[in-house]
Amino acid sequence: MYEAVYAHPDGDSTVARHALTAADSGYDGIVVRNHGDEPADYDADAISDAYDIDVAVGVEVRADDPSRASGFVGNYRSDRTVVVVHGGDRRINRFAVEQPTVDVLAHPMREDGDFNHVLANAAADNGVRVEFDFGPVLRESGGSRVRAIKELRKLRELVEDADAPFVVSASPSNHLQIRAAREIVAVGETIGFDADTVREGLAEWGRVVERNRERQSDAVIEPGVRLEDDDQRDDE
Repeated sequence: MYEAVYAHPDGDSTVARHALTAADSGYDGIVVRNHGDEPADYDADAISDAYDIDVAVGVEVRADDPSRASGFVGNYRSDRTVVVVHGGDRRINRFAVEQPTVDVLAHPMREDGDFNHVLANAAADNGVRVEFDFGPVLRESGGSRVRAIKELRKLRELVEDADAPFVVSASPSNHLQIRAAREIVAVGETIGFDADTVREGLAEWGRVVERNRERQSDAVIEPGVRLEDDDQRDDE
């Protein structure tokens, strides 16, 4: 299972501190999802070796309009393992789910964002994962927490009806906000999610990382076309 984190300067903790806490919490990896205008300075391989946890280089695209978002996604796609789009704006939500090059639409219900069956079906058609962001449920209180729960329940119903792919995160911006998977599962069950659904959402980050690294490897010319080494050709 993986968690997707915001590290300094987009958050309060370094990538290394996030990695250490995530490893201690039982995660297999983290995705560093800093917004494009707040990049973190880190050596993913060195941190991975130091704490025995996978560190995937990601980015969360934040833009005011779809045309700018499209440009950013194109710029980042070739050198970021995971490309996330910062949702919460209706136009951006629609843009994200219509782009097969986008891996994840993050927190689509924030701010004035909305999500409906049309967008859920588009996400399913294009393989864009919709994020169930448990962060507000874990960290807000009162009316804000109630609204967050209501929005998550609505989002869950839409995603399930469309059979759209999804991820789960607590969206931690410092290491103290990282919660073990069992805690996130417990929170999910409390607000109406199935435990297996939450586990699948946490695991999906890792599947995205594995798939995209495979696509980015030098052995892949284009999706579905792979170079074979000489030994493999000789055996055929």
